[in-house]
Amino acid sequence: MAENNSALQVIKVEVAYALPERQRIVVLEVLPGCTAYEAVLQSGIAREFPEIDPAQADMGIFSHNLDGKSLPLPKDYQLKAGDRVEIYRPLLLDPKQARLLRAARVKLKRKY
Repeated sequence: MAENNSALQVIKVEVAYALPERQRIVVLEVLPGCTAYEAVLQSGIAREFPEIDPAQADMGIFSHNLDGKSLPLPKDYQLKAGDRVEIYRPLLLDPKQARLLRAARVKLKRKY
């Protein structure tokens, strides 16, 4: 009697989160059809980093945002073998504002 091996096949993916002083990558084996959101839940990474709210966190696959525009949202994106789900921290400062502040500091240094 032949076994149906397709039901047992899994894919290997990673879930990553980083702070300035610490980072963590969790390697998982998930079933085909698993979403990025489900992988984050399965990884248990939110227990290690309680500031992560998987339902609200911005996520991406290899620096490509799961924003519902260029890629589906985390609850809709089905992972492929080798994908890395990245959980992004909220920005502390708008990038445009950060550039303006850096430019102002450079201008101030040149003045003196």
